[in-house]
Amino acid sequence: MTIAPIDFASLLCSRLCHDLLSPIGALNNGLELLADENDPAMRQRCLELLGESARASANKLKFFRLAFGAAGGFGDAVDTREAQAAVTGLFGDNRRVSIGWMVDESQLPKGAVKVLLNLALIGGDALVRGGQLDIGAERVDEQVEIVIRAEGPRIILDEELRAALAGEGGDTPLTPRAAAAHLVHALVAERGGSLQVSPPDAPQLLFGAAFAA
Repeated sequence: MTIAPIDFASLLCSRLCHDLLSPIGALNNGLELLADENDPAMRQRCLELLGESARASANKLKFFRLAFGAAGGFGDAVDTREAQAAVTGLFGDNRRVSIGWMVDESQLPKGAVKVLLNLALIGGDALVRGGQLDIGAERVDEQVEIVIRAEGPRIILDEELRAALAGEGGDTPLTPRAAAAHLVHALVAERGGSLQVSPPDAPQLLFGAAFAA
């Protein structure tokens, strides 16, 4: 599947707006409630909810800045601690998803970090009832190898995302929901790599990517 850069940028913007709408909307609602509330206990609860929504908004922005944007400085590599913090922040308030971080490399190429974060995003979204999300990456000779495993009571990977990861889809228009999957495919293909996805009937959702460092 091919898509014009400007169209893909529009899809990413739509995805960002969709994911940020909920916490920012909660901030707006909380401020309205706070303005009309006189009970001290209720005002305190409103402030707590405002804090949670502000934290969720900031965490999402930090993650998307690294996963979609040009974060990580001007060099070719990104500190993996920054990537770990982005993943932990994104799923930190979602107590249904536990993160297993298995990346010993201190730095990874920017493209590899984007692949890792976007596959983690897709894997986490697939855990509709929560579960375990394990993230691993390492350098092997001149390659970077990434493995993402999602395990839980109910796993759903939309067929559109599966097709986008494989670079398929034909003439079907890409939707914002599949923007991360399209980005992963493009980054891996650009580096002459390969991407594997476990079959739909597998008990776990597995992503494996290998490409030139």
